[in-house]
Amino acid sequence: MNTKQVKAYGTTAIAEPLHELTINRRTVQAHDVEMEILYCGICHSDLHQINGDFGPFAVPIVPGHEMVGRVTAVGAHVTNFKAGDLAAIGCIVDSCGHCEYCNDGLEPFCDEGVTYSFNSNDKVSGGQTFGGFSKTYVCHEKYVLHMPSFTNLAAAAPLLCAGITVYSPLKHWQAGPGKKVGILGIGGLGHIAIKMAKAMGAHVTVFTTSAAKIEDAKRLGADEAVLSADAEQMAKYNRKLHFIIDTVSAKHDVNVYLNLLRHDGTVVLVGLPPEPLEIGAFNVVLGRRSFAGSNIGGIAETQEMLDFCFQHNITADSEIINIQDVNEAFERLAKGDVKYRFVIDMASLKN
Repeated sequence: MNTKQVKAYGTTAIAEPLHELTINRRTVQAHDVEMEILYCGICHSDLHQINGDFGPFAVPIVPGHEMVGRVTAVGAHVTNFKAGDLAAIGCIVDSCGHCEYCNDGLEPFCDEGVTYSFNSNDKVSGGQTFGGFSKTYVCHEKYVLHMPSFTNLAAAAPLLCAGITVYSPLKHWQAGPGKKVGILGIGGLGHIAIKMAKAMGAHVTVFTTSAAKIEDAKRLGADEAVLSADAEQMAKYNRKLHFIIDTVSAKHDVNVYLNLLRHDGTVVLVGLPPEPLEIGAFNVVLGRRSFAGSNIGGIAETQEMLDFCFQHNITADSEIINIQDVNEAFERLAKGDVKYRFVIDMASLKN
């Protein structure tokens, strides 16, 4: 298959700094869409990947799966996109397309496994997928989203992962009027979850370990904000909440939060702690409570999420950076030193 060279930023070894390099993208096939990447968000899972937290990876690796861009070319059989359209690509760029999950719009659960937008085997080209820290991206039209014309397009880029990661469980566990929803952690995921849950009509309580974030939680729209280290404050919420979105990516005691649930309540983990979490049997048996997990959503649900966010003017609180500052951004992300999402202006990656 023909390929063309594209400028990108990536790394060739675990935990090594990212640097400018050249990758090969497949040329546009009959059902492909090619887009120039305008903005790409930086996700915590990008940091996990380049640090090797998810195991060995093929090199070079080019991170980035929160891509917003403008279509530059389409394949001969593409009818839903044309050159000049705003478009977006998230975590998934291929799946089998015929199992029960794909047929139901649940591509993340594909029986044959999905192709991620970076660090996956590309079934079309036979090579490797490279992410959005690059000038262009090419993938099948089925996995390309129509990007609404957000006033702040850069701040909308994190919706492609952080946004769908919290929208999917909020929808599945039916956040809305009359529901008391807890959000654990105010970071890249948590701050968007607050905005979405409020837009859905839920009563939102935020739990944070940072006293400095109490007021910020209310600025973001939370009805209540609780310092989780304060046992007296926490006790007031015992058996009060219908469900809790847990966005924490470090080891923590989820049993504390299970006890804040009403009967049939659920703690839904969307963070990715590198170590196992322990669950006390009585904390789930009493009250018929559940500890669940959720990842991203399918392609149709991601489009629904983008349209919902556009309707309610929801974007990420973002710090826009140049690609040349990406290593410093990763260092700051590891320390939690960002409010609340880095987004790369890909125009800084010169031709």
